[in-house]
Amino acid sequence: MPKGFYALITGQCVSALADNALLLLVIALLQLQGYPAFWIPLLKLFFTVSYVLFGPWVGSLADTWSKHRLLQQANALKLFACLGLLAGIHPLVAFALTGLGAAVYSPAKYGWITEMVETDQLLKANGWLEVTTVCAILLGVMLGGLLVSNHWLSLGWVQTSVDWIDIGNPLSASMAVICLMYGLSALMTLGVPSSNKRYASTQWDIPHIWRNFCEDQRQLWRDPLGFVSLSITTLFWGVSACMQLLVLAWAQSMLQLSLSQATYLQACTAIGVVAGAIAAGRWVPLKNATAVLGAGVAMGVLLPLMLFIKEWNFALALTLLLGGLGGFLVVPMNALLQARGALLLSAGRSISVQNTCENVSILLMLGVYSFLIYIECSLSTVVMGLAAVVALGAGCLMVKHARDNSAPFKSSASDSR
Repeated sequence: MPKGFYALITGQCVSALADNALLLLVIALLQLQGYPAFWIPLLKLFFTVSYVLFGPWVGSLADTWSKHRLLQQANALKLFACLGLLAGIHPLVAFALTGLGAAVYSPAKYGWITEMVETDQLLKANGWLEVTTVCAILLGVMLGGLLVSNHWLSLGWVQTSVDWIDIGNPLSASMAVICLMYGLSALMTLGVPSSNKRYASTQWDIPHIWRNFCEDQRQLWRDPLGFVSLSITTLFWGVSACMQLLVLAWAQSMLQLSLSQATYLQACTAIGVVAGAIAAGRWVPLKNATAVLGAGVAMGVLLPLMLFIKEWNFALALTLLLGGLGGFLVVPMNALLQARGALLLSAGRSISVQNTCENVSILLMLGVYSFLIYIECSLSTVVMGLAAVVALGAGCLMVKHARDNSAPFKSSASDSR
């Protein structure tokens, strides 16, 4: 791996860990402030909307500016958002600013890797990214669960810190911990060197940026392998955003667990994703990436089992299995999409297209999920709907890929560097 790769991996792991812990803190804050349940999915909506609104710009920004500097600036923006939460701004606004930082961070991170890592190592690099990201989710939900737990909040030094900060918020000490993590992540990215990859200068006016972005979308969607990989990652992340909240609701309503205890089910899902990502990185060559599409169908088939599980130990096994299938599916698809994107477009622009599509899916899925919660739709209906979307979506993509299999993967992606 190139110099600075592990500094990048470590820094993004800490940043993602803070993001996921912050989500639990903001959920707890909304509950403390008496907001109804349908406000909780809106947190993810507000976090995600920046990826969509600024998608046409952040890819060009990552290609034009130094990517390692953008990583530091994105963490600084997240730190500012968390400090704003401490200062008393609305939780949705603070989490939206965190999402803007994440939207800037993503194309800089993936673009740097696409430029610095050889094509035959790209799937392995993506395996590292997914493993560390999911480990961050695993540790983040556990840390968030700890930071909102009664045990943590009752510690003497935590109560002293809350009194010292004196803003009338019992979670202020927990938020200060998240601020320190964002600062630490920014320091870690100092070890990430410049890729020295330069692209043609960009015109920043809205018509020009929008026209180029639409053309990038057309190129990637018209490519047969680009279509399959972009479709499956778009579907996967939309469903995963709902599943993150659905697992919490399932654990509290059907398994009778507290919010803090429910985070361990999310952690178990994350462990499964890590195992699946490692397996995919080891056993799936990039030229055979589409062979993993069956894992998406299997996820949809297994998902309704949630409705029949009442014991926590069986719940752990199911979430572990679903996570494993998800990791095995998404790592090859991400690597394939990045290889095709680098060949057809550029590192930053292709990641911008991917992020925008995936986060439009997240917005739509979370919007539907929030509406279903608002109208008090049953948990079983939500689960069965998600299962059908996953199984049918992955199945249709398998059929399409079999029909237009005349566009094999071109290893010449490295020639475009």
